Amino acid sequence: MKKNDVFKSGYVSLIGKPNVGKSTLLNQLVAEKLAAITSKPQTTRSKITGVAHLDNGQIIILDTPGIHKAHSKLNKLMVQTALKTFSDVDLILFLIDGTEGFSEEDDYALSLLEHISVPVFLIVNKIDRLPKPQLLEIMGNALHKRIFAEIIPISALKNDGVDGLGETVLKYFSEGPQYFPEDMITDCPDEFWVSEIIREKIMKLTQLEIPYSAAVLTENLREGKPGVLVIDSTIYVEKRSQKMIVVGEKGQMIKQIGQLARKEIEKRFGCKVFLQLFVKVKNGWSQSSVDLRELGYTHDPH
Repeated sequence: MKKNDVFKSGYVSLIGKPNVGKSTLLNQLVAEKLAAITSKPQTTRSKITGVAHLDNGQIIILDTPGIHKAHSKLNKLMVQTALKTFSDVDLILFLIDGTEGFSEEDDYALSLLEHISVPVFLIVNKIDRLPKPQLLEIMGNALHKRIFAEIIPISALKNDGVDGLGETVLKYFSEGPQYFPEDMITDCPDEFWVSEIIREKIMKLTQLEIPYSAAVLTENLREGKPGVLVIDSTIYVEKRSQKMIVVGEKGQMIKQIGQLARKEIEKRFGCKVFLQLFVKVKNGWSQSSVDLRELGYTHDPH
């Protein structure tokens, strides 16, 4: 930072319908993988805090579950988690999938921002798959939706336009403190990240209802032999038939989930990991307030 530069800091919330690339954008802004990413909608279930360190400022980013018309108790909690961030931030980044333009779901999510007083940026994502005339049409349509402080086209996947987005966000911030030290990119605990990594592997490897019926709770991180981190995590599903699928024939599925998760956890922690996975049935946990609370879905993960 130059001597005369002012250090700016503030909070932003990533808002949008499921599967528009919010978590991919978070990971690019903080330059490390924080949030689980899959092609399945509603991968993000909790509010995740990431910290982007820029030369002359700091952006604290809240990645939120996708806003949708929710029916199950879990999904309603996910949407409430997203909406609660509106009052905590200095700026909102509203993402849409440029390949789809404005959908009904986008309009619904946008309607919830009607009385928000903080600046709202429209982020048109996935421009790497978008012809220029289509992009111009979307930007034109945006003018009829609401007054956006900025309209910024990006490709979160290809990291195109993301640096410019960070710099533009800082322009809207006032002078502020450095909330987090430079080597810190999140304030979520290690147990939360381990559970997220395991859940991501379940979502990628299983089909149909399994990804949405599985929750992961990491109860224990401890040192075993020197240089080895021992982790105990439990995968909860809602039915016995789902448990059989997650375990797989002769335990092949749970073995594959464990191998993929362990590789990523070792990379994150920089040490050998002994990962023990257990699979248990909690009947109808996604509709039970008590179970949701036990699994950490009624409050932030930090």
